[in-house]
Amino acid sequence: MPEYAVTARLRLSGLCFLLQILTIILFAIFVRYGPESSAGLCSQQLNCSWRNQDSGFQLPRFRDVHLQALLGFGLLVAFLSRYGLCSVATSILVVAFAIQWALLIQGFLYFFLNGKIYVGAQSMVSADFCAAAVLISTGAVLGRVNPVQMLLLTLLGVTLFSLNEYILLRLMGVSDSGGSLTVHAFGAFFGLVVSRILYQRHMDKRKEQQEDTRHQPDVFAVFGTIYLWIFWPSFTSATTIHHNTEPWAVLNTYFSLAASTMATFVLSPVLQEESTLQVVQIQDATLAGVAVMGMAGEMLVTPFGALIAGFLAGLIPPLGFRFLTPILRSRLKTQDACGVLNVHGLPGVLGSLLGTLLAALATADAYGGRLELVFPLVAQGSRTVTDQALCQLCALPVTLLLATVGGTLTG
Repeated sequence: MPEYAVTARLRLSGLCFLLQILTIILFAIFVRYGPESSAGLCSQQLNCSWRNQDSGFQLPRFRDVHLQALLGFGLLVAFLSRYGLCSVATSILVVAFAIQWALLIQGFLYFFLNGKIYVGAQSMVSADFCAAAVLISTGAVLGRVNPVQMLLLTLLGVTLFSLNEYILLRLMGVSDSGGSLTVHAFGAFFGLVVSRILYQRHMDKRKEQQEDTRHQPDVFAVFGTIYLWIFWPSFTSATTIHHNTEPWAVLNTYFSLAASTMATFVLSPVLQEESTLQVVQIQDATLAGVAVMGMAGEMLVTPFGALIAGFLAGLIPPLGFRFLTPILRSRLKTQDACGVLNVHGLPGVLGSLLGTLLAALATADAYGGRLELVFPLVAQGSRTVTDQALCQLCALPVTLLLATVGGTLTG
């Protein structure tokens, strides 16, 4: 075995050992189990709302979100012919560390009380959201970084994600329960900036080989897409108030999924040279449909609104892969192995703009008693709908700024 391969294996082994020992020590000092129903442990604008939650473990919700993070995202990167199942293994490694590190970073920001971090099902759900954002970032750099670098990216990505989430949800009072901005947009643009910093001219031919998916069966894309359809509505609604805004988020996500898939069948046959539609294209449309519902899922009060949003989001991946991806590679010198700009970044931005519009149009008549759940500061009278809409709009440049600066430093 070449010496560099042995050195790489030892580096990975040593880094995993050091990171795990560090987290064990920090968990021993700070982390404790806490009652989910304790109001004193919950901040008002926390992404994983603890207010009015039942005191049970909420196993179905946690299970759906965790399966989505592990299997959904893991299988989405398995289509790359050069990596296949190795991509899934890397995704599992990222999730294993990201969840532990996210519990600590988010714990200090949200769940820190009397010198301890109190964790439960909801904090685990929030950590899974963080892991999902990092997995999106890794989709832009897959094939260009080794597992050691992937762990370092996770270390910094989790920290920056938590900071961005804290600024948006806690300080600015932005409503983004499903993560259009905090998960999809931040993860995509953070990964793209890292990829741009890592650009090396002599690797261009190798990158083309990494992107070649023609020899890889679509079986992974099939399973990944099915997982998206089954579990992502639960993912979008996991941080909404149980039995209140949750049905809106679930149903709107399903409507968006359906419309985005139809949009792919509208555009792909026109733009693609192949006579048959590939499952990967349906997978991309599905991701775009759920990304646009991250912010607007709990805000839309009519099903046709979700259909329109999903259809518009579903048009982005075919157009993006046909026109934007070549520009991204040739002119901006940015490698995007999994197309995260088209399936996460731009649909996330669209979802943010839609959320801003819905916030500006929010009325007590339209939302009824749910206004307090979706826009609590507006219902309390401390903000007008115009102020809330401005906060929703300002969250977009804040996220892009943090993703750009953080991605540059990480790269």
